[in-house]
Amino acid sequence: MTLPWVYELALPAPGVPLSAPPTAQPPQVRARREQLGLRAGECARLTGITRQALHAIETGAYVPNTLTALQLARVLSCRVEDLFVLAPAGVQARLVGEAPPPTRVRLAQVGPELLAFPLLGQAGLGEAADGLAQSVAGGLAQVELLGDPQRAAQTLVVAGCDPALTLLGTHAARQEGRLLLRPLSSLAALRALAAGEAHAAGIHLYDARSGVSNLPFVERALPGRAVHLLTLWTWEQGLMVAPGNPCGVTGVGDLLRPGLRLQNREPDAGSRLLLDSWLDAAGIGLERRLALPGYGHEVGTPLAAAERVAAGAADVAPGPRSAALALGLDFVPLQTERFDLVVPDEFLAHPGLHRLLAAVRQPAFRSDLRALGGYDPAHAGDLWQTVGPAPQPPKETP
Repeated sequence: MTLPWVYELALPAPGVPLSAPPTAQPPQVRARREQLGLRAGECARLTGITRQALHAIETGAYVPNTLTALQLARVLSCRVEDLFVLAPAGVQARLVGEAPPPTRVRLAQVGPELLAFPLLGQAGLGEAADGLAQSVAGGLAQVELLGDPQRAAQTLVVAGCDPALTLLGTHAARQEGRLLLRPLSSLAALRALAAGEAHAAGIHLYDARSGVSNLPFVERALPGRAVHLLTLWTWEQGLMVAPGNPCGVTGVGDLLRPGLRLQNREPDAGSRLLLDSWLDAAGIGLERRLALPGYGHEVGTPLAAAERVAAGAADVAPGPRSAALALGLDFVPLQTERFDLVVPDEFLAHPGLHRLLAAVRQPAFRSDLRALGGYDPAHAGDLWQTVGPAPQPPKETP
């Protein structure tokens, strides 16, 4: 990979667009001149510049043109690159999460802030980094750029836990878009959206009291904000069990059977909310469910829960049909659920969102999604609900 600029970018404050002019690192002109015992005035005269100009060059306040740089190198009997040390481009960004420097990061402009997301774990191994976070102080990282920083403005950050979001990102890339997926459970995704750490959140949160998915949780998490809920798909949720269903599981009532081991999701997960609603409907209250073997064993993703069942560490886990099929498990369907994309009004015009919605409406993507099992993208990309105050039109300039 090549660096986009010869000189180091001046580090902007967080949120400043990545368009600052380049500047050079402090040059080695003075050190070389003093090493040769050459006075500043004499060096300036031989070079054909003023003494003030030489001082500006030596302090890094002024970057000389090519002719002056060549003249200085001739006078000081060295190469131009011995005098002017070039640095890779760099920016300043708020680090989301924790990672010891240097760490590989992806950059994204979310509202007024430039954010750096560490590329960690197995998923990060296959992702191309935008830069290296070389130092971190007060949550701000100095990032050495490895690619075009303008991609940060084109990057759509989506938080969510459905593995199909990765598939959607692959299809969106064919539209020249870039999706930065943060694998967070649904409630955590809403919190990231509220904290300004994502442009959108993919969620599935079933409210058993109202029988409505997602809308009540969005209204609580983002009060007073204009927010749009766009349909991505519906999917089958239920219980993932070992191949052949050797324990004969038919519903949540079977979780009371002695010896049956449950693998649960974390409290922020939509699948955890569904499990608790199913247990409530079966008359299994809090005290009894806490006593279920494995109820307190939590993992962070649907695939992680499926892997535990596939490995024989658990007999049953709540999750989607797609995760069960991906690991060769059997599946007991219990409910069809909405999976929506939550987008604050200020990000509705983001070019990355337009490309993502274009991808989700493509027949190729819909066929690909259906093939995963348990998905119905019939209304993918449709606006379902808008909550909060109506967006205000821009004021006219007098």
